[in-house]
Amino acid sequence: MEQVSSWRAHGGTQGVYTHPSISTGTPMTFSVFVPDHAPGARLPVLWYLSGLTCTHANVTEKGEYRAACAARGIVFVAPDTSPRGDEVPDDEGYDFGKGAGFYVDATEAPWAANFRMRSYIESELPALVGAHFPVDLARQGITGHSMGGHGALTIALRNPGRFRSVSAFAPIVSPLSCPWGEKALGGYLGSDRAAWAQYDACALIADGARLPDLLVDQGEADTFLDGQLKTHLLAEACAAAGQPATIRMQPGYDHSYYFISTFMADHVGWHAERLSA
Repeated sequence: MEQVSSWRAHGGTQGVYTHPSISTGTPMTFSVFVPDHAPGARLPVLWYLSGLTCTHANVTEKGEYRAACAARGIVFVAPDTSPRGDEVPDDEGYDFGKGAGFYVDATEAPWAANFRMRSYIESELPALVGAHFPVDLARQGITGHSMGGHGALTIALRNPGRFRSVSAFAPIVSPLSCPWGEKALGGYLGSDRAAWAQYDACALIADGARLPDLLVDQGEADTFLDGQLKTHLLAEACAAAGQPATIRMQPGYDHSYYFISTFMADHVGWHAERLSA
């Protein structure tokens, strides 16, 4: 692992790091904010998964999480969304290929060789962060935006007991039911829709997967709400299954980081309450 950059901010250290990934077969970049802490202390960690077209840099530069994380003593980790490099296959569309890894392990050629973001996020990156940063992996939370909200929900649902807290900003709640998801899952996993269900939060909840609690914020002025995000499907799935969830529709807010940064401190505080013990 190599350090790309480091800054002091809000009583902590914001760093960006790169390393060769076994999962993707490419270099991967991620950012970590570590609040000041007592020597030897291990801090809870909040993972943030970004959305379509994004890298680690979007939330690192626009997310406005550092003051809240410093005040609460939470390490904030933001990985990239997909493998990068000249040899990595890509697509002309913004919603597939580089920048659109969808947090799956692809099974179809030519994507299967590099697009293994599920393994990277679920296994490789936590092991790396646990070895090099002062985190307590017994106290993990996860959140994300849009495609990253989909990733946060499905990763948490597939790994019961790992995350004490789960939230999302404008998540894609059912890739089985929207054009973004149908293109991505069909391309990465093939035509058998039964194989897609492990990457669909609503399907996982209907099949019995559960979270300890859930917080979702969704802007009512989000132009993707009706056609792609379909937040009502998550609300219906949670209600039908008895899954505790607070799903807040926010009037006037869109899909941008103006929306995310407005509610970021609230999410950090919500996670902190569940990660403190």
